[in-house]
Amino acid sequence: MSLRSNVANGGAAKSSSSSPPDDGGMVPLFQSRPDSRLTSGQGQEKQKKLLAADAGHFSMIKALHLADLITELNGFCGFMSILSSMRYCLGPATSYGNIYIALAFIPFGLFFDFMDGKVARWRKKSSLMGQELDSLADLISFGVAPASAAFALGLRTPLDSLLLAFFVLCGLTRLARFNVTVSSLPKDATGKSRYFEGTPIPTSLCMVGAMAWAVSQGRVVGGEKGVLGGVMGDEKSWWGGVHPVVGVFVGWGCAMVSRTIHIPKP
Repeated sequence: MSLRSNVANGGAAKSSSSSPPDDGGMVPLFQSRPDSRLTSGQGQEKQKKLLAADAGHFSMIKALHLADLITELNGFCGFMSILSSMRYCLGPATSYGNIYIALAFIPFGLFFDFMDGKVARWRKKSSLMGQELDSLADLISFGVAPASAAFALGLRTPLDSLLLAFFVLCGLTRLARFNVTVSSLPKDATGKSRYFEGTPIPTSLCMVGAMAWAVSQGRVVGGEKGVLGGVMGDEKSWWGGVHPVVGVFVGWGCAMVSRTIHIPKP
């Protein structure tokens, strides 16, 4: 989920387009828009009025904060990564240009996820809409995009697809839980949550790095050595077998939704 800043019930609201991985920037890597930037709520009320009013063309665009627009770039990077993975599937298996592009877009999404929090704190504006934008952008960039790249690289059997879907749904659930429970998590003196409950969804970049390594070693579909870890079962059967490496995605998904894993915030 993106690790975004905490939504304080009383004064602090979640940061405008969240900025996970709750990053910091120098606001630590998985810290989202810092609570310090969240203001009394006047900005939120103004935005709600703008969104609810029938103000004519482009009224919703006018209601967005600068940080929200940066969060949109996070979602853009995730979507472009998905399209690049699709292009790779349509071309020769040994032509890795598109898959490298797909994997490269995801860290760029992390950069924008980091920057929206910095901008939100600098502008001292909070946005409830930004909180929702953050969750949706993070799901695309750090959930759907990595799963799409894994599919393109060879995890294509029906069971592989089912398990990749499990990973994406775990990310979706984690982000929804964060939005609901962030106000009830233990806070420090500054009002920031003391820890992340479950691993933040932007940590999926670790798997993105591993996939880039696998491509460089030819451990993918069509590569010299085939998909890393091989396949269990008969690929010609109705279920097509399963690639054991997909278990990494399953484990990552379980870690994201875990309530017992508490990762201290920096």
